[in-house]
Amino acid sequence: MAYPIVDSSEKKMNGAIEHLREDLLTIRTGMANAGMLNNVNVDYYGSPTPLNQIAGIKVEEGRTLVIKPYDPSSLKDIEKAINAANLGIAPQNDGSVIRLAVPQMTEETRKEMVKKVNKMAEEAKVAIRNIRRDANTAVKNDKTMDEDIQKDAQEEIQKLTDKFTKLTDEIAGKKSKEVLGK
Repeated sequence: MAYPIVDSSEKKMNGAIEHLREDLLTIRTGMANAGMLNNVNVDYYGSPTPLNQIAGIKVEEGRTLVIKPYDPSSLKDIEKAINAANLGIAPQNDGSVIRLAVPQMTEETRKEMVKKVNKMAEEAKVAIRNIRRDANTAVKNDKTMDEDIQKDAQEEIQKLTDKFTKLTDEIAGKKSKEVLGK
């Protein structure tokens, strides 16, 4: 039986998984990836603007990101934002584009990145568990449901929680392997 609270919870849990996937794009894997710059916001005419909205970003030769601003006057602001983002990569400004040479990752750097992956996965699991808690509270407070229906709904919510927690582990495990080069 479908319950609106369960359906709503599933959508929210899907949102937590999508958020995790987006966050994991910012993790370095040793190869250049435009997603590494997703969290970089540039102060563009007084308002923070995502880098990908004011510049074209492309990968060259697998290890270099080339950032070409649509407005050449924003080059310095983009360089400043990249430095402030603390990516561990020094931008090279040649006057028309900015190049980011992604260095080879050391074993220590890889382990740090895996720790970040695990932290992001744990945050996603906490979000999923919070959704479960809120849904269970909503079920308990719903006076239109009798005890059996409440129990069924709570079982469905727990199944969803288990499913999305497992999915979180799978996604994090895959990204960890990618970071470690396995």
